[in-house]
Amino acid sequence: MTAPSTLETAAAADVPTELTDGYHLVVDALRMNDVDTIYGVVGIPITDLARLAQAQGIRYIGFRHESNAGHAAAIAGYLNKKPGVALTVSAPGFLNGLVALANATTNCFPMVQISGSSERHLVDLKQGDYEEMDQLAAAQPFVKAAYRVGRVEDIGRGIARALRTAASGRPGGVYLDIPAAVLGSVLPKAEGDRTLSRLVDPAPRQLPAPEAVDRAIELLAGAERPLVVLGKGAAYAQADAKVREFIESTGIPYVPMSMAKGLLPDDHPQSAATARSLALKKADVVMLVGARLNWLLGHGRTGWNPDAKFVQIDIDPKEMDSNQPIAAPLVGDIESVLDALAERTKPGRIAAPSAWREELEARSAQNVAKMAERLQADPHPMQFMGALKAVRDVVHQHPQTYIVNEGANALDIARNVIDMHVPRHRLDSGTWGVMGIGMGYAIAAAVESGAPVVAIEGDSAFGFSGIEIETICRYKLPVVTVIMNNGGVYRGDDTNPYDDAPSPTTLMSAARHDLLIEAFGGKGYRVTTPAELTAALTEALASGGPALIDCVIDPSAGTESGHISHLNPKGITVGNITPAKK
Repeated sequence: MTAPSTLETAAAADVPTELTDGYHLVVDALRMNDVDTIYGVVGIPITDLARLAQAQGIRYIGFRHESNAGHAAAIAGYLNKKPGVALTVSAPGFLNGLVALANATTNCFPMVQISGSSERHLVDLKQGDYEEMDQLAAAQPFVKAAYRVGRVEDIGRGIARALRTAASGRPGGVYLDIPAAVLGSVLPKAEGDRTLSRLVDPAPRQLPAPEAVDRAIELLAGAERPLVVLGKGAAYAQADAKVREFIESTGIPYVPMSMAKGLLPDDHPQSAATARSLALKKADVVMLVGARLNWLLGHGRTGWNPDAKFVQIDIDPKEMDSNQPIAAPLVGDIESVLDALAERTKPGRIAAPSAWREELEARSAQNVAKMAERLQADPHPMQFMGALKAVRDVVHQHPQTYIVNEGANALDIARNVIDMHVPRHRLDSGTWGVMGIGMGYAIAAAVESGAPVVAIEGDSAFGFSGIEIETICRYKLPVVTVIMNNGGVYRGDDTNPYDDAPSPTTLMSAARHDLLIEAFGGKGYRVTTPAELTAALTEALASGGPALIDCVIDPSAGTESGHISHLNPKGITVGNITPAKK
């Protein structure tokens, strides 16, 4: 004989039983694990989940498109070093969010996407349910892990497991599927409460092996031209003081990847960012700190000293040897590895030879002088350089400003022109080089920090997420969007020689992006000179509210695919293509 349930016992005693349901258990589990913000788009079956979360004190930021909500959750995870949470509806909404979840996984950002889904018995027999899709199967190839909650009493376990998986080891994106029937399931509150748990140490320290540390020290100590490459993983680790201590105590020059800019100030005397090509070409021992030898670093082959030996700090042992042999792998979290290096290195044992530092300093000075010449030019119509120098000079007066950056030329040139002095304040397209992150990242940076944000957008890149300026205005966020408007994808002067249709890379040269934000109550500016841009950005930041600056630049400014045009495959040239007969 089975024991009576709580409901049966209460009914027999005619005692009212306090009830709960799947919606409440999801919110209770999130609150128990310190989730204070959800980014999402509501609809069947999760609208009431968003309402309940808001009523229970979780901040809900509603977007116009799930991909942008997902990007916001992902960058929130990066900034806070704990999983950001995105909430979507089923099927198409889930797929929209999956783009951001996959991008989070590639960039190693901790994120959980929770999506409602259709009834399992109908989906599995393909009976044509509302927004029918096997979302778990669809997600699995693109994420760190995917889970489905099949019973209401497993919601707490599912939430805890998703959050732990996203944050532990190498962070990444986790998908959590909760069918509508589970959300609506009712059970006694006492029973539901017993199913919830608070995570203990979700991202524990991982210490490197002592012999691995000694091997790395020996290699670095014997280097004639050592170099440190700082990746965004080093910024994510939030071990800023220890990174700086290692760099300064050894005197080793360093090159920051774009989202590691500001981990040490870009004007630090050991920065070799402005002599990057020479540094990579000649370094004999390279220490990778939270950086991977992927395409952004030429896979450790293109542009590198072919005899260079690599030391790599990474929490994932599978990353070692992925492109080049790693002579000294240091498997562990960055803070623990740096602690071990400090403990096991005798003072002065690792030191960069002065001749190497002086060589890089001389090249840096030469390149800085060339850049200064280019920045001083003030051609008309306005060019990328003049516009971005104006942005740089204004942002220098507001050092806590977050810079969000995407596009082709807008990204590449801004990365070189706008120097950073605060860690984790430059947010850009990252490892995948994906477009569409701009407004999501900008919204999350403003929401999570309360600090001003300047989103520098190519006009093409802005189009992927531009409708979220309504979200910025709705929540009255301190986000200023600066659009580099050259009227095209890459540039705006391309033509179609065959008929009157626009070329594939042509946008509207007369577009008035500034009027878009005014439709939602924000402040719009249209500028055509660096002086006008300086005045507009200064005023917009001072206002502390939503603003958009349509920055009109020369349609011929920019190059095809920006700095990565070499990735375009070479086939038959366009000039040799014969137009089809009509």
